[in-house]
Amino acid sequence: MKKNRRKFIQTAGAVAAGSFLLPTWACQNGDAKTAVEATKKAAKKITKGSLDKFGIQLYTLRDVITEDPKATLKSLSEYGFNQIESYDGPQGIFWNMKNTEFKKYINDLGINLASAHVNINENFEEKCAQAAEIGMEYMICPYVGPQTSKDAWKKITDKFNDCGAMCKKHGISFAYHNHAYTFKAFSGMIPHDFIMENTDPDTVKQQMDIYWVVTGGADPIEYLEKYSGRFTLCHVKDRMKDAGDEREASCDLGTGIIDFPKILKVAKDHGMEHFIMEQERYDNSTPMKSAKVGAEYMKELVFA
Repeated sequence: MKKNRRKFIQTAGAVAAGSFLLPTWACQNGDAKTAVEATKKAAKKITKGSLDKFGIQLYTLRDVITEDPKATLKSLSEYGFNQIESYDGPQGIFWNMKNTEFKKYINDLGINLASAHVNINENFEEKCAQAAEIGMEYMICPYVGPQTSKDAWKKITDKFNDCGAMCKKHGISFAYHNHAYTFKAFSGMIPHDFIMENTDPDTVKQQMDIYWVVTGGADPIEYLEKYSGRFTLCHVKDRMKDAGDEREASCDLGTGIIDFPKILKVAKDHGMEHFIMEQERYDNSTPMKSAKVGAEYMKELVFA
Protein backbone atom coordinates (compact mmCIF):
# COMPACT_ATOMS: atom_id res chain seq x y z
CA MET A 1 0.00 0.00 0.00
CA LYS A 2 1.36 3.38 -0.95
CA LYS A 3 1.89 5.82 1.87
CA ASN A 4 1.14 9.47 1.49
CA ARG A 5 4.25 11.50 2.10
CA ARG A 6 2.22 14.49 3.05
CA LYS A 7 0.45 12.98 6.06
CA PHE A 8 2.99 14.68 8.31
CA ILE A 9 2.25 18.21 7.06
CA GLN A 10 -0.93 20.21 7.41
CA THR A 11 -0.95 21.85 4.02
CA ALA A 12 -2.83 20.19 1.21
CA GLY A 13 -2.99 20.18 -2.54
CA ALA A 14 -2.46 18.06 -5.58
CA VAL A 15 0.05 18.43 -8.36
CA ALA A 16 -1.63 20.27 -11.21
CA ALA A 17 -2.51 18.17 -14.21
CA GLY A 18 -0.73 18.86 -17.47
CA SER A 19 1.24 17.30 -20.28
CA PHE A 20 4.85 16.36 -19.59
CA LEU A 21 7.47 17.76 -21.93
CA LEU A 22 10.95 16.34 -21.43
CA PRO A 23 13.57 19.10 -21.70
CA THR A 24 16.12 18.67 -24.48
CA TRP A 25 19.05 18.76 -22.03
CA ALA A 26 18.09 15.39 -20.55
CA CYS A 27 20.30 12.39 -21.22
CA GLN A 28 19.37 11.26 -24.70
CA ASN A 29 20.49 7.65 -24.72
CA GLY A 30 18.29 6.79 -21.74
CA ASP A 31 19.81 3.32 -21.70
CA ALA A 32 20.29 2.22 -18.09
CA LYS A 33 23.16 -0.16 -18.80
CA THR A 34 24.96 2.38 -20.98
CA ALA A 35 24.56 5.13 -18.37
CA VAL A 36 25.89 2.99 -15.53
CA GLU A 37 28.79 1.64 -17.59
CA ALA A 38 29.74 5.12 -18.73
CA THR A 39 29.77 6.39 -15.16
CA LYS A 40 31.88 3.45 -13.98
CA LYS A 41 34.31 3.84 -16.88
CA ALA A 42 34.78 7.52 -16.13
CA ALA A 43 35.22 6.82 -12.42
CA LYS A 44 38.12 4.46 -13.11
CA LYS A 45 40.14 7.38 -14.48
CA ILE A 46 40.51 8.84 -10.99
CA THR A 47 40.79 7.36 -7.53
CA LYS A 48 37.25 8.30 -6.51
CA GLY A 49 34.13 10.07 -7.70
CA SER A 50 33.37 13.77 -7.60
CA LEU A 51 31.43 13.73 -4.33
CA ASP A 52 33.24 13.47 -1.01
CA LYS A 53 29.94 13.75 0.83
CA PHE A 54 26.55 12.46 -0.21
CA GLY A 55 23.41 11.55 1.65
CA ILE A 56 19.99 9.97 1.51
CA GLN A 57 16.54 11.25 2.43
CA LEU A 58 15.17 8.76 4.95
CA TYR A 59 11.75 8.91 3.27
CA THR A 60 13.36 6.57 0.74
CA LEU A 61 13.27 3.90 3.49
CA ARG A 62 9.78 4.77 4.77
CA ASP A 63 8.51 1.19 4.39
CA VAL A 64 11.28 -0.33 6.51
CA ILE A 65 12.88 2.25 8.81
CA THR A 66 10.04 2.41 11.34
CA GLU A 67 10.59 -1.27 12.22
CA ASP A 68 14.17 -0.71 13.39
CA PRO A 69 15.58 2.78 12.79
CA LYS A 70 18.99 2.00 14.24
CA ALA A 71 19.51 -1.10 12.11
CA THR A 72 18.44 0.79 8.99
CA LEU A 73 20.83 3.64 9.74
CA LYS A 74 23.67 1.19 10.33
CA SER A 75 23.05 -0.40 6.95
CA LEU A 76 23.09 3.02 5.28
CA SER A 77 26.49 3.75 6.79
CA GLU A 78 27.77 0.41 5.48
CA TYR A 79 26.55 1.31 1.99
CA GLY A 80 28.72 4.44 2.11
CA PHE A 81 26.33 7.27 2.94
CA ASN A 82 27.97 9.84 5.19
CA GLN A 83 25.01 12.21 5.42
CA ILE A 84 21.30 11.75 6.01
CA GLU A 85 18.26 13.94 5.68
CA SER A 86 15.48 13.06 8.09
CA TYR A 87 11.78 13.82 7.88
CA ASP A 88 9.00 14.65 10.29
CA GLY A 89 7.41 11.22 10.17
CA PRO A 90 5.49 9.02 12.62
CA GLN A 91 8.53 8.68 14.92
CA GLY A 92 9.66 12.29 14.60
CA ILE A 93 12.80 13.76 13.13
CA PHE A 94 14.95 11.83 15.60
CA TRP A 95 13.17 8.46 15.34
CA ASN A 96 11.95 8.07 18.92
CA MET A 97 15.32 9.19 20.26
CA LYS A 98 16.36 12.42 21.95
CA ASN A 99 18.09 14.75 19.56
CA THR A 100 21.43 14.31 21.35
CA GLU A 101 21.05 10.52 21.44
CA PHE A 102 20.27 10.45 17.74
CA LYS A 103 23.28 12.62 16.94
CA LYS A 104 25.63 10.39 18.93
CA TYR A 105 24.32 7.22 17.34
CA ILE A 106 24.69 8.38 13.75
CA ASN A 107 28.00 10.16 14.40
CA ASP A 108 29.40 6.91 15.78
CA LEU A 109 28.41 5.36 12.43
CA GLY A 110 30.27 8.09 10.54
CA ILE A 111 27.07 9.85 9.46
CA ASN A 112 26.14 13.50 9.81
CA LEU A 113 22.57 14.81 10.03
CA ALA A 114 22.55 17.58 7.45
CA SER A 115 18.86 18.46 7.28
CA ALA A 116 15.26 17.45 7.86
CA HIS A 117 11.92 17.89 6.13
CA VAL A 118 9.54 19.28 8.72
CA ASN A 119 6.01 20.55 9.21
CA ILE A 120 6.62 24.28 9.40
CA ASN A 121 3.13 24.85 10.83
CA GLU A 122 3.65 22.85 14.00
CA ASN A 123 6.14 23.55 16.81
CA PHE A 124 8.58 25.03 14.32
CA GLU A 125 10.66 27.04 16.77
CA GLU A 126 11.01 24.03 19.07
CA LYS A 127 12.28 21.96 16.15
CA CYS A 128 14.72 24.72 15.23
CA ALA A 129 16.10 24.79 18.75
CA GLN A 130 16.52 21.00 18.83
CA ALA A 131 18.24 21.04 15.44
CA ALA A 132 20.58 23.84 16.44
CA GLU A 133 21.53 22.04 19.66
CA ILE A 134 23.04 19.16 17.69
CA GLY A 135 24.54 21.17 14.83
CA MET A 136 22.02 20.30 12.13
CA GLU A 137 22.28 22.76 9.23
CA TYR A 138 18.87 22.97 7.55
CA MET A 139 15.18 22.87 8.32
CA ILE A 140 13.28 22.29 5.08
CA CYS A 141 9.67 22.82 4.07
CA PRO A 142 8.89 19.77 1.91
CA TYR A 143 5.56 20.77 0.33
CA VAL A 144 2.97 23.53 0.18
CA GLY A 145 0.79 22.40 -2.71
CA PRO A 146 -0.45 24.37 -5.73
CA GLN A 147 -2.00 27.68 -4.68
CA THR A 148 -5.24 29.23 -5.92
CA SER A 149 -4.01 32.78 -6.58
CA LYS A 150 -1.00 35.05 -6.74
CA ASP A 151 -2.02 36.47 -3.36
CA ALA A 152 -1.97 32.95 -1.93
CA TRP A 153 1.58 32.49 -3.22
CA LYS A 154 2.51 35.80 -1.58
CA LYS A 155 1.32 34.42 1.75
CA ILE A 156 3.53 31.40 1.18
CA THR A 157 6.58 33.54 0.50
CA ASP A 158 5.83 35.62 3.60
CA LYS A 159 5.69 32.40 5.60
CA PHE A 160 9.02 31.29 4.15
CA ASN A 161 10.60 34.62 5.12
CA ASP A 162 9.29 34.18 8.67
CA CYS A 163 10.72 30.64 8.80
CA GLY A 164 14.03 31.89 7.47
CA ALA A 165 14.20 34.54 10.17
CA MET A 166 13.36 31.96 12.84
CA CYS A 167 16.09 29.63 11.64
CA LYS A 168 18.59 32.48 11.54
CA LYS A 169 17.69 33.32 15.14
CA HIS A 170 18.79 29.81 16.12
CA GLY A 171 21.89 29.81 13.96
CA ILE A 172 20.64 27.37 11.31
CA SER A 173 19.26 27.73 7.78
CA PHE A 174 15.87 27.33 6.12
CA ALA A 175 15.09 25.95 2.65
CA TYR A 176 12.13 25.04 0.48
CA HIS A 177 11.92 21.75 -1.44
CA ASN A 178 10.21 22.10 -4.82
CA HIS A 179 7.70 19.94 -6.64
CA ALA A 180 6.62 20.05 -10.27
CA TYR A 181 3.76 22.50 -9.84
CA THR A 182 5.98 25.50 -9.06
CA PHE A 183 7.47 25.30 -12.57
CA LYS A 184 4.15 25.34 -14.42
CA ALA A 185 2.74 28.67 -15.60
CA PHE A 186 0.02 29.97 -13.30
CA SER A 187 -1.80 33.31 -13.15
CA GLY A 188 0.65 34.98 -15.52
CA MET A 189 3.77 33.79 -13.69
CA ILE A 190 5.97 30.82 -12.90
CA PRO A 191 5.44 30.19 -9.17
CA HIS A 192 9.04 29.18 -8.52
CA ASP A 193 10.33 32.42 -10.02
CA PHE A 194 7.82 34.24 -7.81
CA ILE A 195 9.18 32.38 -4.77
CA MET A 196 12.76 33.28 -5.67
CA GLU A 197 11.91 36.95 -6.23
CA ASN A 198 9.83 37.36 -3.06
CA THR A 199 11.98 35.62 -0.47
CA ASP A 200 15.14 36.83 1.27
CA PRO A 201 18.11 35.23 -0.53
CA ASP A 202 20.14 35.32 2.68
CA THR A 203 17.64 33.39 4.83
CA VAL A 204 15.51 31.37 2.40
CA LYS A 205 17.55 28.82 0.46
CA GLN A 206 16.28 26.18 -1.95
CA GLN A 207 16.50 22.42 -2.15
CA MET A 208 16.29 21.52 -5.82
CA ASP A 209 14.54 18.21 -6.35
CA ILE A 210 15.96 17.60 -9.82
CA TYR A 211 13.35 14.94 -10.63
CA TRP A 212 10.49 17.36 -9.93
CA VAL A 213 12.12 20.15 -11.94
CA VAL A 214 12.28 17.78 -14.92
CA THR A 215 8.72 16.58 -14.32
CA GLY A 216 7.59 20.21 -14.30
CA GLY A 217 9.11 20.68 -17.75
CA ALA A 218 11.88 23.03 -16.61
CA ASP A 219 15.66 22.97 -17.02
CA PRO A 220 17.62 22.46 -13.76
CA ILE A 221 20.75 24.02 -15.24
CA GLU A 222 18.87 27.15 -16.25
CA TYR A 223 17.62 27.64 -12.69
CA LEU A 224 20.99 26.87 -11.12
CA GLU A 225 22.62 29.52 -13.28
CA LYS A 226 19.84 32.09 -13.02
CA TYR A 227 19.70 31.90 -9.23
CA SER A 228 23.33 31.14 -8.47
CA GLY A 229 23.96 30.52 -4.79
CA ARG A 230 20.29 30.07 -3.90
CA PHE A 231 20.11 26.28 -4.40
CA THR A 232 22.30 24.84 -1.65
CA LEU A 233 20.83 21.33 -1.38
CA CYS A 234 19.49 18.95 -4.01
CA HIS A 235 17.64 15.68 -4.31
CA VAL A 236 19.36 13.36 -6.73
CA LYS A 237 16.38 11.36 -7.91
CA ASP A 238 16.21 9.68 -11.33
CA ARG A 239 13.25 9.50 -13.70
CA MET A 240 12.23 6.44 -15.70
CA LYS A 241 12.74 6.38 -19.46
CA ASP A 242 9.53 6.85 -21.47
CA ALA A 243 7.58 7.75 -18.34
CA GLY A 244 5.32 10.07 -20.29
CA ASP A 245 3.12 12.14 -18.00
CA GLU A 246 3.34 9.71 -15.08
CA ARG A 247 3.98 11.69 -11.92
CA GLU A 248 5.41 8.83 -9.89
CA ALA A 249 8.19 7.71 -12.20
CA SER A 250 11.09 7.61 -9.75
CA CYS A 251 13.61 4.80 -10.39
CA ASP A 252 17.00 3.51 -9.27
CA LEU A 253 19.81 6.02 -9.76
CA GLY A 254 21.62 5.53 -13.04
CA THR A 255 18.75 3.70 -14.73
CA GLY A 256 16.77 6.74 -15.85
CA ILE A 257 17.13 9.67 -18.22
CA ILE A 258 18.51 12.49 -16.07
CA ASP A 259 22.07 13.60 -16.85
CA PHE A 260 23.39 13.92 -13.29
CA PRO A 261 27.11 14.22 -14.17
CA LYS A 262 26.33 17.36 -16.19
CA ILE A 263 23.72 18.87 -13.87
CA LEU A 264 25.60 18.28 -10.62
CA LYS A 265 28.78 19.84 -12.00
CA VAL A 266 26.83 23.03 -12.70
CA ALA A 267 25.17 22.74 -9.30
CA LYS A 268 28.49 22.57 -7.47
CA ASP A 269 29.83 25.49 -9.49
CA HIS A 270 26.85 27.56 -8.34
CA GLY A 271 26.91 26.86 -4.61
CA MET A 272 25.37 23.43 -4.13
CA GLU A 273 26.54 22.00 -0.78
CA HIS A 274 24.48 18.86 -0.15
CA PHE A 275 23.75 16.06 -2.63
CA ILE A 276 21.02 13.82 -1.26
CA MET A 277 19.62 10.72 -2.93
CA GLU A 278 15.89 10.09 -2.79
CA GLN A 279 13.63 7.50 -4.37
CA GLU A 280 9.86 7.25 -4.20
CA ARG A 281 8.94 4.24 -6.33
CA TYR A 282 10.17 0.64 -6.48
CA ASP A 283 9.20 -1.59 -9.39
CA ASN A 284 11.58 -4.53 -9.24
CA SER A 285 13.52 -3.78 -6.12
CA THR A 286 13.20 -2.96 -2.41
CA PRO A 287 13.99 0.28 -0.55
CA MET A 288 17.24 -1.07 0.90
CA LYS A 289 18.42 -2.52 -2.42
CA SER A 290 17.65 0.77 -4.15
CA ALA A 291 19.53 2.65 -1.43
CA LYS A 292 22.57 0.44 -1.98
CA VAL A 293 22.41 0.95 -5.75
CA GLY A 294 22.11 4.69 -5.16
CA ALA A 295 25.13 4.75 -2.85
CA GLU A 296 27.26 2.95 -5.45
CA TYR A 297 26.15 5.40 -8.12
CA MET A 298 26.93 8.41 -5.95
CA LYS A 299 30.35 7.03 -5.04
CA GLU A 300 31.31 6.49 -8.68
CA LEU A 301 29.65 9.54 -10.18
CA VAL A 302 32.09 11.84 -11.97
CA PHE A 303 31.05 15.32 -13.03
CA ALA A 304 30.91 15.83 -16.79
